[in-house]
Amino acid sequence: MITLLWFYVAKKTFNVMTHRSLVSINDLTADEIMELMELSRFFEQNPQPHLLDGKVIATLFYEPSTRTRLSFETAVQRLGGRIVGFADASVSSVRKGESLKDTILTVANYSDLIVMRHPLEGSARFASEVSPVPIVNAGDGANQHPTQTLLDLYSIIKTQGRLDKLNIFLVGDLKYGRTVHSLVMALSHFSPRFVFISHPDLRMPVEYKMFLKEKGIEFEEQEDFENLTEADVLYVTRVQKERFSDPIEYTKDNLKIMHPLPRVDEIAVEVDASPKAYYFQQARNGVFARQAIIAKILGLK
Repeated sequence: MITLLWFYVAKKTFNVMTHRSLVSINDLTADEIMELMELSRFFEQNPQPHLLDGKVIATLFYEPSTRTRLSFETAVQRLGGRIVGFADASVSSVRKGESLKDTILTVANYSDLIVMRHPLEGSARFASEVSPVPIVNAGDGANQHPTQTLLDLYSIIKTQGRLDKLNIFLVGDLKYGRTVHSLVMALSHFSPRFVFISHPDLRMPVEYKMFLKEKGIEFEEQEDFENLTEADVLYVTRVQKERFSDPIEYTKDNLKIMHPLPRVDEIAVEVDASPKAYYFQQARNGVFARQAIIAKILGLK
């Protein structure tokens, strides 16, 4: 029965996706997304059907990853497949200067599918254009993270019972957060209402807001939490410091961070190394200021 159900769902889903790369969530139609939701439900109920016996999946992670890489590897193993690849580009031929194209063409000789995470936007699309085997984008810079989006959609449909006409509140780093970029694009098929909550310097990029306007999808931007009781889903992202050239790049050049001291935990010790940190020099200046005060009071010249 499980085998028959698998072939029914697989035929329904993958007759339009076989041998096709998944680079962007835009590569999928609304129907394909819903089909993948059903297939996800099937695998949740039947986690080890061993459908990849004899297949080799390559995982090429040019950036650090825990959840994405391990969940991919777990998925492959539960499906009965084998895994090759690297979790650190420094231990591969990339360290010797090998190009992305050469790596992809080489690894394609040893695998049936390549899962790749790369720090450069557009790298997954490029890989898909040169690779003779399908490419799955596990995140390309600040661009997209379509597989994360699909698990997000599955989480939403499990908790909300549907994807259509939901109030989705997105909070945090909306500029660099590739997960929210992909999520906005995917949910655009299902008539959502978005509320974007972020610091002004980390707002949703203009191109995504233009996309929503063209689709006639309602959204608003906030700096603080308002009307949270209207939210169906509150999706929170972290501020991704690794995607900033400088962790405090969005401040004026002449900014200095001051504190009367002592501090507890309101300023992280990592900030001490920043040229904008000034609180220890500030404390030293107290000597000079107090000398001036004493001299003035006593009338000393």
